[in-house]
Amino acid sequence: MRPWVRRLLQILLVAFVAAQFFPIRKDNPAVDPAQTLYAASAVPPNVHAVLERSCRDCHSNETVWPWYSHLAPVSWLIANDVHEGRKHFSMSEWNTYPDEKKVRKLGELCEQVKTGEMPDEKYTLVHRGTSLSADEKAMLCSWTETAKRAMTRPPAATPSTSKGAPEGGQ
Repeated sequence: MRPWVRRLLQILLVAFVAAQFFPIRKDNPAVDPAQTLYAASAVPPNVHAVLERSCRDCHSNETVWPWYSHLAPVSWLIANDVHEGRKHFSMSEWNTYPDEKKVRKLGELCEQVKTGEMPDEKYTLVHRGTSLSADEKAMLCSWTETAKRAMTRPPAATPSTSKGAPEGGQ
């Protein structure tokens, strides 16, 4: 082996070992089941299955951190993707969002799934079976439209408790 190649490999090894001393936060905040997407919205089982399989690791507080997520510099990339994913859309904190934000996020979910932006290509490359088929994309978008309509529907009128009272309240 050439001396410069050996030296380069030594430098890379030292850099890899040194990188392990700079860990990044990889935690799962507590989940209040009452605040989750599943508690707040009617999510059909087939949609639930897709969300759990292809979205949960980056968009919830229930991330499964694989073994390689503990090795820098890969850990830095994974943790950043998870933190960014949770910041933009968190199934664990869904019920803390105002309705306007929920409607916007549902629209973004459909759009990003349709364009192939989500699930992230890096994620699907490493996690087999997380890519979405055309049917699954259509199913998610159909559900998001149904959920948005349910959120923007005016509340049902409730019967008045003063039935039979003359007009004018007398």
